[in-house]
Amino acid sequence: MSELTDIGANLTNRAFAGDTKEVLARAHDAGVTRLLITGTSVELSAHARRITSDRRLHGPVKLFSTAGIHPHHASTHGELAMRSLGELLVHDDVVAVGECGLDFNRNFSEKKDQLACFEAQLALAASVKKPVFLHERDATDAFAEILARHRPKLVGAVVHCFTGDASALARYLEMDLHIGITGWICDERRGRHLFDLVKTIPRNRIMVETDAPYLFPRDLDKARRRNEPCFVKHVAATVARARGETPEDLATISTENARRLFSLP
Repeated sequence: MSELTDIGANLTNRAFAGDTKEVLARAHDAGVTRLLITGTSVELSAHARRITSDRRLHGPVKLFSTAGIHPHHASTHGELAMRSLGELLVHDDVVAVGECGLDFNRNFSEKKDQLACFEAQLALAASVKKPVFLHERDATDAFAEILARHRPKLVGAVVHCFTGDASALARYLEMDLHIGITGWICDERRGRHLFDLVKTIPRNRIMVETDAPYLFPRDLDKARRRNEPCFVKHVAATVARARGETPEDLATISTENARRLFSLP
């Protein structure tokens, strides 16, 4: 398979404590050449950036990170938090604002906090001229309405871990957003609709990711439960099969799209 880019892996998660170097080695063996480490709070965004700048981890897999506040942590949003994210985003290897958005499925933060936090991060992305790494679950209408207002000022965005329906996909594509597909598509219980939908995503809009350590592809060996960036190869092959493309072609276009959106070398 051609070189792969995993646009979203949570290497700050404690599941990876102690073996990050080995995880990256396995990713490289699977063809991964670029990896974005997801920031989900001010603290974890700073941690993600420390990983990308750790020279002990420098190798054939080029590391980048994002800086943002996940809707689960929206209650931590405020002037100080936004300033801290802005300080991280001055670094070239911090390539996007996020993970940010709305999650009305679990509502770990109140909706009013989620809305305010989302708006603030979209404004931040516009000011620093970096793309947005987006999260949306059970909040399509509010999410799309807010994005539509901010979209003209944004340099770009990807809806990470898309799991929605055809209507949501159409709305996001109409706003010229990129779409990230995870191992959710490998789940015969919840992801069957994605298998049919991904063929409608334009070639210049699709990307693949793992969201590791979450969303382990259900059709892989059940004895291995921690998801890792190396499994993006399996996700890409599944997406390619659904689209009627070769895995090599899908890997190439996904990486090209990631490099263009996030300005990756």
